[in-house]
Amino acid sequence: MTKPLAGLNILVTRPTHQAGELAAAIRAAGGNPVMFPVLEIRDVEDQHPLLDLISRLDQFDLAIFISPNAVNKAMQLIGEKWPLQALPSGLKIATIGEGGVRELRKFGVNEVIAPTERFDSEALLELAELQQLQGKRVVIFRGEGGRELLGNTLVQRGATLEYAVCYRRSKPEVDAGTVAALLQAGARNELHAITVTSSEGLRNLSGMVGEPGQQWLKSTPVFVPHERIAQVGSELGLTRVMVTAIGDEGLLGGLQEYFQKKS
Repeated sequence: MTKPLAGLNILVTRPTHQAGELAAAIRAAGGNPVMFPVLEIRDVEDQHPLLDLISRLDQFDLAIFISPNAVNKAMQLIGEKWPLQALPSGLKIATIGEGGVRELRKFGVNEVIAPTERFDSEALLELAELQQLQGKRVVIFRGEGGRELLGNTLVQRGATLEYAVCYRRSKPEVDAGTVAALLQAGARNELHAITVTSSEGLRNLSGMVGEPGQQWLKSTPVFVPHERIAQVGSELGLTRVMVTAIGDEGLLGGLQEYFQKKS
């Protein structure tokens, strides 16, 4: 029986350390994942503000981790100050998506406030635990920059808020030969689809391939797990952006459905 992605080359743009599961799923479905990371996750240059905040973790009522990267970067440092079996009593932990929940479990944190359907700030803000925050102290562990919706809304609901910046995102340095090979494969129609999991990643991809790659991007189906990323695609002039369900499973399902219909 032919596998659903047999013979298809799928560009995987996740950061290198996060791409393994999606790549393995594409291979299991018969496809060939082509790795081309468009984001790098790095430590912040000055960790002193982060370490100071971690030392005061017992002053907070709620800690929110924006992403798996936030969990990974922050919890390693938190574990050095607070034994993970003895986090400050009364501190509740929240995160936005399944990836964050899975990452927290690796650090022994199993009681986590998180949405179970949509995985974004809006979904987290709908949860009952985040409605009445008058007088509560909240810390948000996140990367540099990012959306302000979550923090602004928590403050409107009465919370005292601090941000803990625990990583930074950057565009990878890639040599011209790697980009040229990618564009040549695209021009020969040897790349059949692209997966992109963040708005910043899509912008980086567009910048990395440059003007020569714009036509290729416009003619290749791009699979994304959120409408916000699709909106960025529209801003960049992409016309074949497919919004899938969330997570690696959603991306894989979207790829399979698209190519099964096409065949």
